[in-house]
Amino acid sequence: MRLMLVSERVLLTLWVGSMWAVGYLAAPTLFNVLDDRRLAGTVAGHLFGAVSHIGFVAGGLLLLGALYAAGRCWYKRWRVWGLIAMLAVTAVGEFLLRPEMTVLRDAGLVEGTETAARFAYLHGLSSALFLFNSLMGLILVMFGVAPKGDAGVPQTPQWR
Repeated sequence: MRLMLVSERVLLTLWVGSMWAVGYLAAPTLFNVLDDRRLAGTVAGHLFGAVSHIGFVAGGLLLLGALYAAGRCWYKRWRVWGLIAMLAVTAVGEFLLRPEMTVLRDAGLVEGTETAARFAYLHGLSSALFLFNSLMGLILVMFGVAPKGDAGVPQTPQWR
């Protein structure tokens, strides 16, 4: 089905595009332009939260489509596992790391304190997970969620 392929591409573009735009353009720009690092961090946190919500919706729909296209052999498809991993990483970031980072930031980050060290550790972990997701998303954009032919798109005939 052509509609399924088009929907996949739109959802991937929305999710992965928002990750790249916020993570590698908007957030660094906030920290470069705003003098108040706390304000920049607060705004960036809200943007990353929005990206997570886009990811839950788009990723969930992509996963459902990939499961449907793969049928009973879904567990053999790297694309399905990639989407599952991306959704799990998004959930860890949104529901475990971001809330704790917000509490630490709101408590006040004074350089050299245990609170600042814990925040730096969580921020590094969050950044590494975000990098994984943005690269996995790029791979899915390059190769698609459904293998050629799985979404009802006919293969190009092999002429002998």
